Amino acid sequence: MATQPTLQNWLSILALGLIWGGTFMVVSIALRGYGPLTVACARTTLGAVALLALMRAMHRPMPVFDTRMIKYLVVIGLLNTALPFALLSWGQQYVPSAFAGISMAALPLFVLPLAHIFTDEKLTTRNLVGVGLGFMGAVVLIGPSVLKIGTGMAPLGQIACILATISYAISSIMTRRCPPIDSITMAALLLVVGASALMPAMLVFEGIPHISDRTSTIAIIFLGFVPTAFAALLRVTTIRSAGAVFMTLVNYQVPVWSMIFGAFVLSEVLPIRFFAALALIMIGLMISQWTSLKRIFGRN
Repeated sequence: MATQPTLQNWLSILALGLIWGGTFMVVSIALRGYGPLTVACARTTLGAVALLALMRAMHRPMPVFDTRMIKYLVVIGLLNTALPFALLSWGQQYVPSAFAGISMAALPLFVLPLAHIFTDEKLTTRNLVGVGLGFMGAVVLIGPSVLKIGTGMAPLGQIACILATISYAISSIMTRRCPPIDSITMAALLLVVGASALMPAMLVFEGIPHISDRTSTIAIIFLGFVPTAFAALLRVTTIRSAGAVFMTLVNYQVPVWSMIFGAFVLSEVLPIRFFAALALIMIGLMISQWTSLKRIFGRN
């Protein structure tokens, strides 16, 4: 049972927000020396190796690989790793890293209507208002450029980032319906599925990768080990200590950090609509998660 969040829990949440918020900046750096599929494949493969080693070190159990379990792992693996990693890497060639970070902030708001349709978690009036505001934020984020498809790659890059968010949302619903499995084991096996799908795609479209410049290579290694293996362990530890509801606080940090890193490290120019979109999505999140937020900050 979750207990009062400790200082260590709050520091863990801050660290996870910082790590995941900075991931989009690191992807942009990696893309300077490698193709999008190479970045996605290397990130997934290195993450899989790290988490498999972590599994072994922590003596985590393997699941029973019946037909149902295999089906869920394959589908979730494709929707939670291979497809969104490839879409984000491809999209970030044409849009600021901050755009990808803000689009990810809308993830919980995409999950809510899907959960209403495919699970017994029904939308309340408050949820509907939050989802509506979040959708408006996504529309503002994309802006009028979506009407300019065919005039450049930026609109397609924006759509790729939004599709990655939707892919994550669908995989979240599938994860809730998945047969029981250890969380670290599941994270490792999903990355194995993602790597198995991305490796042949990388070889076909981008060929065997060659070592590029030092900065891009370090960025790829960072992506493989820090936002995947280390963050997965930190996430599980925090959920077990403070609860899954407490973990939702990460959602409010990721887009903010992505904008900070994009502006101050990558010198990205952030249009006003990014800030307006972020405000709408954040307000939508707060409204839809109001009960959870009261539970977190109302603990004494």
